[in-house]
Amino acid sequence: MKFDTPATTNPIDRGRVVGIPHDRIDGAAKVTGTAPYAYERHDAAPKPAYGWIVGSAIASGTIRSIDLKAAEAAPGVLGIVTYENAGPLEKGDFNTARLLGGPKVEHYEQAVALVVADTLENARDAAKLVQIDYAPATGRFDLAGERANAVKPKASFGSEPDTSVGDFDGAFAKAAVKVDQTYTTPDQSHAMMEPHATIAAWNGDMLTLWTANQMVAWGVGDVAKTLKIKKENVRIVSPYIGGGFGSKLFVRADALLAALGARQVGRPVKVAIARPQIPNNTTHRPATIQRIRLGADRNGVIDAIAHDVWSGDLPGGGPETAAQQTRLLYRGANRITTHRLATLDLPEGNAMRAPGEAVGLLALEVAMDELAEACGVDPVELRIRNDVQFDPEAGPQRPFSSRKLVECLRQGADRFGWNRRNPKPGQVRDGRWLVGMGMASAFRNNLVQTSGARVGVDAEGRVTVETDMTDIGTGTYTIIGQTAAEMLGVPLEAVTVKLGDSRFPVSAGSGGQWGANSSTAGVYAACMALRAKLAEKAGFAADQTDFEDGLVKQGNRSQKLGALAGREGLWAEDKMEYGDLEKRYAQATFGAHFCEVGVDVDTAEVRIRRMGGAFAAGRILNPKSARSQVIGAMTMGAGAALMEELVVDTRFGFFVNHDMAEYQVPVHADIPQQDVLFVDELDDKSSPMKAKGVGELGICGAGAAVANAIYNATGVRLRDYPLTIDKLLRHADGTAIA
Repeated sequence: MKFDTPATTNPIDRGRVVGIPHDRIDGAAKVTGTAPYAYERHDAAPKPAYGWIVGSAIASGTIRSIDLKAAEAAPGVLGIVTYENAGPLEKGDFNTARLLGGPKVEHYEQAVALVVADTLENARDAAKLVQIDYAPATGRFDLAGERANAVKPKASFGSEPDTSVGDFDGAFAKAAVKVDQTYTTPDQSHAMMEPHATIAAWNGDMLTLWTANQMVAWGVGDVAKTLKIKKENVRIVSPYIGGGFGSKLFVRADALLAALGARQVGRPVKVAIARPQIPNNTTHRPATIQRIRLGADRNGVIDAIAHDVWSGDLPGGGPETAAQQTRLLYRGANRITTHRLATLDLPEGNAMRAPGEAVGLLALEVAMDELAEACGVDPVELRIRNDVQFDPEAGPQRPFSSRKLVECLRQGADRFGWNRRNPKPGQVRDGRWLVGMGMASAFRNNLVQTSGARVGVDAEGRVTVETDMTDIGTGTYTIIGQTAAEMLGVPLEAVTVKLGDSRFPVSAGSGGQWGANSSTAGVYAACMALRAKLAEKAGFAADQTDFEDGLVKQGNRSQKLGALAGREGLWAEDKMEYGDLEKRYAQATFGAHFCEVGVDVDTAEVRIRRMGGAFAAGRILNPKSARSQVIGAMTMGAGAALMEELVVDTRFGFFVNHDMAEYQVPVHADIPQQDVLFVDELDDKSSPMKAKGVGELGICGAGAAVANAIYNATGVRLRDYPLTIDKLLRHADGTAIA
């Protein structure tokens, strides 16, 4: 099915199942421990051996030699994989560095060996006996130090690194009010609950990987390419994933090494990347340096806006596209955005929840707060004055498909009690706490991807959906079930959803905030194909047939769904493909964040008292799980503001705080009150579902709202994230913040 014209009225609009809050249909399996995760698939691959990864002890250089004698003689060792015996390997399309290093070392903790043994303990102990002689080389580990050497990167995901409209320099020079500030964000870790884990088994030439992977089809392609085997000889199974945030978009060392280990020892092998290895071995969100310049009249109306971004990655990697939102969020006839990429020998930088916007808004929305103060305009009103209903780079000929930023700002402000805010910093005190409020806009592009599904009905009238779509804890099982139930007129309880198997039709996968909208649209397409088959069997005209209460109806005639399916059942498969609507219309999701903080006058300890947000993201498919997604994203944004930072040892090129003891993330008690409002919206140019993505929107701008609240509380403006106690005290006057 092709979606190339705006959606009209369709079965989803009935809203009997879709759009209604539902418990997750996979919830019981998860809370009872019966949902099988990758490392637990002993039912599918019994008696597996255990692999332990040996990571490089240097960040840059080469391996002179590897001595395996002591490790091979250790108790229980079955085999050891290195680049010397792994056979010829390619590099996957989605990997920046090789998943098995040697002789060249590309980053610290790059996998250089896998020890396979009969028990986990024996594999771990033998790994310590692998002797590697390195020839270290001088590396580049400091973004600030390499900033001058950064270059213009290639276009990525169809987005050019630089854009320019009008005469920014001339307009900025003439502006009555100017902001020109530099903001920095650190490297960050995904810190998901489930580590990267895989069980691999070979059956002749056929390889099966039970793994934690967000994009099954991408994974199949990269595994096949890396091992130099046919795609049809690779099966990936990933029905449950314990969090990913982008770190599991691509196959990592656990998948490749488990496959190599299983091939070497002739039995299934399971590999989990140990928690302390994950930050340095896998991917992370890269650090950024961002310069923002805003030029406005005295009423705060922007005429000139520029956003310059520097980030780093390994050779062949890409930039953190932190100026993306600046191209679309606010008005301004004269505009510049640039991205520059420095070569760093740190572990791979890649997608992490809302890549680009999450860190770009940490800078832009603080700059907007500074502009509001300079103009003497309320921060909410400033953003309303700079709203624009079309792509400000392309002009009125490319309007937004839907844009309810102003509604989010106004409704969110009213709900939060923004009118009680004292605009003068450092004036509100509650005992030993200085109290302040801050806000920020939320923005995330709306992306769609081709997505397929297969849907069937059996003789009992039960519906089954099959797609390789994955659920990373986002509620995918439920919204796909809701879609099929709505389309075929059955209760949600009559739908079985099967996900995460490469034998199923290729879906959009979980990433880029495109998963929910795209995958349900694929199910919609398959259901439409099945509806046509069922109508034909009933002798009805497909476009005049209703599906409700387990019946197929036309006028006063009806037949049971199961009876039409028959003993053999009836199946249909289709996919949703997209035309040029996304080129003709700017498509994005919007929101507004609000935050109240308390800052201790003596210790500078920051406590978030409450957070609120209003969001417009098209049709909300399941308000219950969507609210959970947004709350989790807001919490993640608070972590980015206050505590999350991978600390780089710039002497040796590794992340020092590489475990959950030292890499701090927020917990429930850190944000005692969170409120979420979804603004009513249908976007008929997004998909037949009239929905958009929402999973990443909640992190975008959340941290800036925290930063602006801290400024309102204390009068201390910090532009270097995270906003830790030492930085606040450094700006304090005497022993008190204000």
